[in-house]
Amino acid sequence: MSNIHQNRRSSFSSSTKSSMAKRHAPSSSENSVKPMMTKKRAPLGNITNQNRIPIPSSDLAHCSNKSAKLKLAPTQPVCLNAGVSNTVFPLLQSVKPSVIQNKVTSLPCEHYQSDNKAPSPSKSDDDTTVSMDETMSTCDSFKSPQVEYIDNDEVSAVVSIERKALSNLYITQNPETLGKYCSRDVLSDLKNDKAQFVNIDNDYADPQLCATFACDIYQHLRASEAKKRPAIDFMERVQKDVNSSMRGILVDWLVEVSEEYRLVPETLYLTVNYIDRYLSGNVISRQRLQLLGVACMMIAAKYEEICAPQVEEFCYITDNTYLKDEVLDMESTVLNYLKFEMTAPTTKCFLRRFVRAAHGVHEAPLMQLECMANYIAELSLLEYTMLSHSPSLVAASAIFLAKYILDPTRRPWNSTLQHYTQYRALELRGCVKDLQRLCSNAHVSTLPAVREKYSQHKYKFVAKKFCPSIIPQDFFNNS
Repeated sequence: MSNIHQNRRSSFSSSTKSSMAKRHAPSSSENSVKPMMTKKRAPLGNITNQNRIPIPSSDLAHCSNKSAKLKLAPTQPVCLNAGVSNTVFPLLQSVKPSVIQNKVTSLPCEHYQSDNKAPSPSKSDDDTTVSMDETMSTCDSFKSPQVEYIDNDEVSAVVSIERKALSNLYITQNPETLGKYCSRDVLSDLKNDKAQFVNIDNDYADPQLCATFACDIYQHLRASEAKKRPAIDFMERVQKDVNSSMRGILVDWLVEVSEEYRLVPETLYLTVNYIDRYLSGNVISRQRLQLLGVACMMIAAKYEEICAPQVEEFCYITDNTYLKDEVLDMESTVLNYLKFEMTAPTTKCFLRRFVRAAHGVHEAPLMQLECMANYIAELSLLEYTMLSHSPSLVAASAIFLAKYILDPTRRPWNSTLQHYTQYRALELRGCVKDLQRLCSNAHVSTLPAVREKYSQHKYKFVAKKFCPSIIPQDFFNNS
């Protein structure tokens, strides 16, 4: 049992499916354990210094026996208004004569009046009936206001009713292909736009894509990005001892740290967001700027990572310049200033959806386009002046510039990208020019971390691509 305790963490750090596949079949002694012996989950401790404690096997409750006891009830006909009448809702192929009004052979007419004079149902003494509208009888509740019923139960007659009903419905002669195109607009100023765009929210089989409410999520991100943005002039207005160059050196070093610990990209973007938001309202010395950086990265890692680095590891990467208590105190200071509002829309949040819109549904995913857009977006983190652009605008401009670098002969913007980014090409021109300048000067920059990161094979060497110095002005014209 000790071996099982030691290996419990490693098995559950991988995917659930693989861990369950590797688990051995329980022995007879394990099956004999009573449910009353299952231990309760231990309370949460200090989230900052909590060690990775293996989970004992006795703390895990098996649920396979529960599903085995479930039985499907036999399908029964649905009875409407059980207290009023015992009439069962009729199927289309078996229409009962008791429900169909007699002496009616015609099909829909305009001046139809029911001959049924049945009294309105009322509540009985046994409190089991459900009262209905006094102007509607039991039989009338099953009738359509536009269709009269016939007095026979032949299937051919029922089919004729269906045919008459369908003839009254308006069906377009040239229906759009389902799942290919969508013609609804998002912005009010795009209501007159007749261009079709590819529908990227048609994959309902993948729950990770959230196709049902992906548009609502994006609208919420667009509305909340302005609330979680740092000030665009905090270096000139607030800070006295640090400048934009020191900020760039810090972010460049954090890029190396994220690569060293293999952190997800969202952690890096959140880290920079926390740093800028804190610097927007707090004066800090240059000696404590790196301390702020590691504290913000530790917070972002706890938010995004499955296994975040421990506080001792963050002290180690600073060459033990700061003690453990100093990092924890700075973490507490940042959290309290940000009021624990850790969720913030970053450029990466928007870039993931925009890359999908750039691919469309017919094209195979272009890994090179995604890497190029990520490279351009991470370059923007180093530049203090890029804070003047919103995260969604930077993401859309990164897609524009990435498509232009990979294929300068084609227009990088189309109706699909315009719809899902909610930006016209003309609105991107200023931000695209700034990103183009960063890409052109990346090979001579004194901050090489991002360039070296995206010069690797796993990122398709996109940092070595040539960035044209001029973009045709007609590419910014709204098509």
